[in-house]
Amino acid sequence: MPGFHLNLSLMTPGHFRHAWRAEHADPLAYLDIDYFQRLARIAEAAKIDAVFLGDGPALRAEIEEAPGTGIDPLVLLGNLAAVTERLGVVITASTTYNSPYNLARRFQALDHVTKGRAAVNIVTTGTPAAAANFGLDEHPDKTTRYRRAWEFLDVVTRLWDSWEPDWLVADKGSGRYADAGKIHRIDHEGEFFSVAGPLPVAPGPQGRPVVVQAGGSEGGLRLAGDFADVVFTVAQTRAKAVAFREDIRRRAAAAGRHPDSVKISLGVVVLVAATEAEARERERELYAHLPIERLTANLLNDLGLPPGSFGPDDEITADDLPEAIPAGAFSTGFAISTRALIAESPRTPRQLIQGGAGGSGHRLLVGSAEQIADDLADWYAAGAADGFTIMPAETAVDLQAFTGLVVPLLQSRGLFQREYSAPTLRERFGLPLPARQSAAAVPA
Repeated sequence: MPGFHLNLSLMTPGHFRHAWRAEHADPLAYLDIDYFQRLARIAEAAKIDAVFLGDGPALRAEIEEAPGTGIDPLVLLGNLAAVTERLGVVITASTTYNSPYNLARRFQALDHVTKGRAAVNIVTTGTPAAAANFGLDEHPDKTTRYRRAWEFLDVVTRLWDSWEPDWLVADKGSGRYADAGKIHRIDHEGEFFSVAGPLPVAPGPQGRPVVVQAGGSEGGLRLAGDFADVVFTVAQTRAKAVAFREDIRRRAAAAGRHPDSVKISLGVVVLVAATEAEARERERELYAHLPIERLTANLLNDLGLPPGSFGPDDEITADDLPEAIPAGAFSTGFAISTRALIAESPRTPRQLIQGGAGGSGHRLLVGSAEQIADDLADWYAAGAADGFTIMPAETAVDLQAFTGLVVPLLQSRGLFQREYSAPTLRERFGLPLPARQSAAAVPA
């Protein structure tokens, strides 16, 4: 299996959320299925492993400044799977505001209809406004959300395992179709869920859909070690990325799994052009649209610094930071990554926001195709990741530039596949078939 995997984020207008203000940009592209289908076909032509879309079950206040997440990713990416043949789809779903039985059934169905190209990106919703959309008086705290997420994934994986591989009889003479003794209830009774099972359909081509997970807090790291096939992560420094990958592999081993059974996909925001000068000019244009004062306020909150304590161009040192990451930080992973940068040398909020791709928190790569390819190759060789989730700075421009300029270089160096190496997403990621959990003793 050559080199590393590559996923592409379809976030629109891009991971610079204000890219819709560019003169050539369509402000409604994030609702245009023809636009997304074109991007999916470009990705498949470049042999990209999968496309990905983040999501959240509430409208964010930033709608005044930039588009939201748009079309429900299960509907959108399900459509994209239907108009492609080999491209995988990574679909975000919340354990905080979903039922494990419904989610397990939907993604098992998707695994069948895509012939093994389905992945679920498991998140614990961090947006308090979501609670009111689901009839709750308050949003669960982070510790509760991760306890629920662990039980949620335990139930989901047991439901996916509720049919034994040799369930089929299909004896036309006797009329016996299935061995019901090999289809099992799970009879789960837990803190958050009561689920009998089994699912009404046998496992799909992958055994289970691929489970993707992201989260830098202790609860997220435990989920990754116990359940994740792929961990989507953020890192601003190579040392931090290497340490994170080693930690996840240790946690997987401690959970009785082989360390190679979990892969790290490092998120990288990419702004690429034919020359570095062209890329830098586009970078300046995107920076011009950033609401720097609001983004500075968000950054200070995530770092646990008092509101207004630093202006956009005031340096923050490691001594300025509180000992612990605040409970109100939007993302523990992003906060850890940003603190690692400040530990290297003092940074201003403006530098942190610009280096973090306009406030996305991910590392920003700007340059020519050769520079982008060199950087990805170097981080991969250092053991920072098993592959990358490429997050275009401006999706309508950078997705096509990355696939057209960078991917051929990676292929020529033997770092990325020239043809799809296997039919299923699980196989292409180099993941083993999941070890089936013990079935309940009670047949369905």
